[in-house]
Amino acid sequence: MVRTTLSAAESRRVVLAAQGFGRPPADTVVTRSLSAGINRLGLLQIDSVNVFERSHYLPLFARLGPYDRTALDRLTFAKRGPYLEYWAHEAAFIPRDDLRLFRWKMDAMRERDAAPVRVEHVTRTESVRRELHAMLRAEGPMPASAVEHESNVRRGPWWGWSDVKLGLELMFRWGDVVSAGRSGFERVYALPSQVLPAGFLETAPARADAIRELVGRASRALGVGTRADIADYYRLRSDDTAAAIAELQDAGELLPVRVEGWREQAWMHADARVPRTMTTSAVLSPFDPVVWFRRRAERMYGFHYRIEIYTPAPKRVFGYYVLPMLQDDTLVGRVDLKSDRQRGVLRVRTAWQEDDAVLDADRLADTLRRAAAWQGLDGIEVTDRGTAARALAGALGVPLVPHVAADDADAPEPAAADATV
Repeated sequence: MVRTTLSAAESRRVVLAAQGFGRPPADTVVTRSLSAGINRLGLLQIDSVNVFERSHYLPLFARLGPYDRTALDRLTFAKRGPYLEYWAHEAAFIPRDDLRLFRWKMDAMRERDAAPVRVEHVTRTESVRRELHAMLRAEGPMPASAVEHESNVRRGPWWGWSDVKLGLELMFRWGDVVSAGRSGFERVYALPSQVLPAGFLETAPARADAIRELVGRASRALGVGTRADIADYYRLRSDDTAAAIAELQDAGELLPVRVEGWREQAWMHADARVPRTMTTSAVLSPFDPVVWFRRRAERMYGFHYRIEIYTPAPKRVFGYYVLPMLQDDTLVGRVDLKSDRQRGVLRVRTAWQEDDAVLDADRLADTLRRAAAWQGLDGIEVTDRGTAARALAGALGVPLVPHVAADDADAPEPAAADATV
């Protein structure tokens, strides 16, 4: 039966099923399962903040359970691995073959960077970019740090990209260089001919065809969404998205639906399931597709979420690195986690229950035990800050410890915003 309406709860279950939640956990997560998980999502957003765990590791942990992170590194960090990086949402790992779907975006970024408000960076780095191209051609792939030297000038209030980093990033945006894996957590740059088949980018589909493919993939990954939801997944223009939706609707790939409580028209992918129930328990990255579009998270889950890393400590409400807590089809709370690797302890610096939700502290405790074991940590410590802290400590069987000012004083690491290099 073709669905034309969904209840609010059904829409949440459709989305979570499309995102890979609700499946029985495997005893062992093999590399093939990791690849299937990435391909289902279409991308893993990258962020270098490493308070609990770097962001791109967390979506697969939330869906699959504990896995060997070095197995994911082999998929995403290798010079010619099956995944590489581009600005697909923000900086993200994507299937290597999908890079062609962003050829039009490379051209659009080159054109945008030539606009009067941006061209100063392009002009200033012109000679540097020529030198970088020659160096890569002569010496092969390398990270920005291999080219940095004392005369580089740092600019900007946070991480101050030098002209070397800025030049490489412009070339990366335009497709003049591509990623060749990572060294540690630093992106390695290469000329396209050094890591891609001959003529790879030249065989890219036309702009309209590529956007239609991306809209189809976003719709499949979302299960159901509005035009804004679908456009946000790959950061597409609203008008381009609307045109692609119309074509895919005509082709029967997208089905128009009305969702309870949504003012906007929505579309459900023809392959989407409407599960009768959803059973899952997970902590989510701030950059998980379930919550990365904050307006959608608020509309679907009643969950007002703002990452507070760059908020001055006295103005933070919930904590420094706060992760939404998913139980079944509801976002029931949030926890501020820190992996204290020196002490071998997962620190729950704050734990909060949403005002209108029912948080199962025992299930949260089990989720955090799995997270601690996955991180190689032996214990869990809960501070006394947050509406769910006492219940969580009781479920874990640990005493509450005093929340101290230092828990709120973390500042971004110098490279925290610089996840692209």
